[in-house]
Amino acid sequence: MVVELIGVALTFIAVAIGAWYLGGFMVKVFTGGRTFLHPVLRPVEVGFYRLSGIKEDHEQSWILYTIAMLAVQVVSFILTYLILRLQDHLPLNPMAFSGVAPDLAWNTTVSFVTNTNWQNYTGEQTMSYLSQMLGLVLHNFLSAATGIALAVALIRGMSARKLKTLGNFYVDATRAILYILIPLSVIAAFVLISQGVIQSLDPYQTAHTIQGSTQTIAVGPFGSQEAIKDLGNNGGGPFNANSAHPFENPNGFTNQFEIFLELLIPFALVVTFGKMVGNIKQGLAIGGAMVAIFVVASGIAIGAEQVGNPALTAVGADQSRTSTQPGGNMEGKSVRFGPVYSANFAASTTGTSTGSVDSSHDSFTPIGGMVAMVLIQIGEVAPGGIGAGLYFMLVFAILAVFIAGLMVGRTPEYLGKKIESKEVRLASLAVLIDVLIILGFTAIAVLAPAATANGGGPLNPGAHGFSEILYSFSSQVGNNGSAFAGLSGNTVFWNTLGGTAMWLGRFFEVIPILALAGALAGKRVVPAGAGTLGTDRPLFSGLLVGVVLIVGALTFFPALSLGPLLEHFQLAANHLAH
Repeated sequence: MVVELIGVALTFIAVAIGAWYLGGFMVKVFTGGRTFLHPVLRPVEVGFYRLSGIKEDHEQSWILYTIAMLAVQVVSFILTYLILRLQDHLPLNPMAFSGVAPDLAWNTTVSFVTNTNWQNYTGEQTMSYLSQMLGLVLHNFLSAATGIALAVALIRGMSARKLKTLGNFYVDATRAILYILIPLSVIAAFVLISQGVIQSLDPYQTAHTIQGSTQTIAVGPFGSQEAIKDLGNNGGGPFNANSAHPFENPNGFTNQFEIFLELLIPFALVVTFGKMVGNIKQGLAIGGAMVAIFVVASGIAIGAEQVGNPALTAVGADQSRTSTQPGGNMEGKSVRFGPVYSANFAASTTGTSTGSVDSSHDSFTPIGGMVAMVLIQIGEVAPGGIGAGLYFMLVFAILAVFIAGLMVGRTPEYLGKKIESKEVRLASLAVLIDVLIILGFTAIAVLAPAATANGGGPLNPGAHGFSEILYSFSSQVGNNGSAFAGLSGNTVFWNTLGGTAMWLGRFFEVIPILALAGALAGKRVVPAGAGTLGTDRPLFSGLLVGVVLIVGALTFFPALSLGPLLEHFQLAANHLAH
């Protein structure tokens, strides 16, 4: 276990170093500065603007920025939906897969447009190479770039001095893809392929076993997809086993490298925020809160999985309980990774919005699985999805200074701008939208008879079955994509309801956030007074953690009590019957 913990620590150190330099690079990209990539990529950027009719210097208000963002999503949705439906008539389909069913195509397309990458299908048995490479990978880049652009827009609104514009969505998204996502993905792909991640356009291979039977081995152009899957916090892998499959994640190094990719840009954006607002300590205060939540959550998950199933314990003569799983809970985990790396991956993939998995979350201990669930439910702010984590944490920062202002009887301020009723209402709305959708859709799925029609619904009764439903909507609304896989979701009911949840969770949330950015952009910066709360200090980081846990986690405590917490106490008391 000590060796594994050292590996975890080294991964975090690598993330910190990479995020510092990448964050500074992104400041230049989004402020129009010159980077070392400009001699090669600037002509490509300018040529794209000319072909598409984009005016690089045209600034957009928050309303126009929102409309531009939604227009791109709708157009790209139509393109991908048609590719999936018509894949049997399109090239690069060596296994002759049929077109994807309408309800599954709807669910999958919404999933990838919203950066959720929820998969109600088996990738290697459903999607052609063209569907994977064009239909789905298109959104791996575009949805990640959208998240970055929205975060940058909010930063501009917070740092602006009496402006009414937030930039240009088309320019921000283009620069995110061209200067950040593509170069890093190319490097990451070569690293992964060098370690054994598969990259091939050949048809599936047939192998002969020693028993004399045959086995079909799925291959494909997946090393390049794996890179952007993790870097862009997408998570939708080409294989049903996702990053537990050796062709996606061959060894311990690639496992930690994929965690590094998941965390890199979310933490780099914290540095970008600090530098763009002119005070790096502001970014470090936000980052400190993210790190505190993430490290504690990782520790709890690792401890729970290392101790093992609470039902599998022995009582000694002194009435002490010792685990009969000395190697930890290995159910649903690859021996390549074990409990520590698997729990670390689970915390990373749900602390961000990646959703990629190297083990079965459904087979985690109740507490280990609950950690993954809670990290999604608090808004995925530790460090959060690509862009989404930062802008949602900044929403919590607005609420934190408001609460602090109430305690001292002073008008709250953040980054020199007065936080008034309009900003607080918009921040509260952004937080409550996700809560309403998650709990509301969970209630519908629990009560609706259609949920169990055609073999749909949870495969387990009782507390664990409820956890599977609660996790599914937490993941879909939170645009995560991981799952408690005991839920059979490829039915019309689950595909339709889940697709709706993903769409609402992504785009209903960002509307008040962009409105908040527009409201802040129009405010004057006022000098800090003697009673102004210092938001660039460790004290504010602690306050921010408290607000995230109180507003986010406690909102879901009653639901968690019916699911993973109940299951934990049932197992501990040897009440194994559901």
